[in-house]
Amino acid sequence: MNWTRKHLLGLEELSAEEIVHILDIASGFKEVSTRSIKKVPALNGRTVVNMFFENSTRTNLSFQLAARRLSADLLTFSKSGTSVSKGETLIDTAKNIEAMGVDIMVLRHGAAGAAKHLSENIDCSVVNAGDGQHEHPTQGLLDLYTIREVRGKIAGLKVGIVGDIAHSRVARSNIWGLTKLGAEVMVVGPSTLIPRDIEKMGVTVCTDMDQAIRECDVLNMLRIQFERQDGAPFPSIREYIQLFGVTESRLKQAKPDVTIMHPGPVNRGIELSPEVADGPRSVILRQVTNGLAVRMAVLFLLAGVDG
Repeated sequence: MNWTRKHLLGLEELSAEEIVHILDIASGFKEVSTRSIKKVPALNGRTVVNMFFENSTRTNLSFQLAARRLSADLLTFSKSGTSVSKGETLIDTAKNIEAMGVDIMVLRHGAAGAAKHLSENIDCSVVNAGDGQHEHPTQGLLDLYTIREVRGKIAGLKVGIVGDIAHSRVARSNIWGLTKLGAEVMVVGPSTLIPRDIEKMGVTVCTDMDQAIRECDVLNMLRIQFERQDGAPFPSIREYIQLFGVTESRLKQAKPDVTIMHPGPVNRGIELSPEVADGPRSVILRQVTNGLAVRMAVLFLLAGVDG
């Protein structure tokens, strides 16, 4: 297929065909990282700017490296010590940066809808690198890529997304992508961390971790986002670990080929015990590796190189 979209704002707006196309392009770029010279000239002469208004390690570095692997010129921007901290608006800042000849802006922002708002006010392409509690499309794509790579398919699998669903943009992107590609999705966690009416997104809700671990082919464990919570969503960390944490003993109930995922950063000993996080069923580091290939594919497609 020919790619026609100018922006990547979320997986909700993409078709199954478009998602698969991104994953297929990423497969080609993954091979680049195995070469002795890990660089291709695909975006030579193009300029990418990372605009991160929230702290990030994996996503920021992954987009930086993706741009460099494609031979793009790269600018990096963080809120601290810039005109934004002096009161300049997001749009004014973006327009000033765009005036320098930028082709793609990668935006991470604490406000849901910030990437869409930006895309409506500037001419260059916008990639949503996480906006509030809305979506994190490239994380969703790299999770889809990893599942397809490890399991050989997505359609027909039962995927459990476990933990802080209420505050997770990763959960939303995963739900949109997985359901469009034919997976059965179960969201798992305490009822206080599961949004009301989330079943309307085509998922089932489960508050029993032992049931989920017995039924699911893939478990994507989400970080408890303490920084986004106003009150205590459960009585204690100890109780959460007892009810929803995945340990080696609990993992014995799972299917022998269960796949364990986590978008990071991992609260070790809470969502996953160290033994499980580092164990043979974990693909957490593979997710990081695949994230680079997926982000290379996204930048490549939005730059209009693919037809």
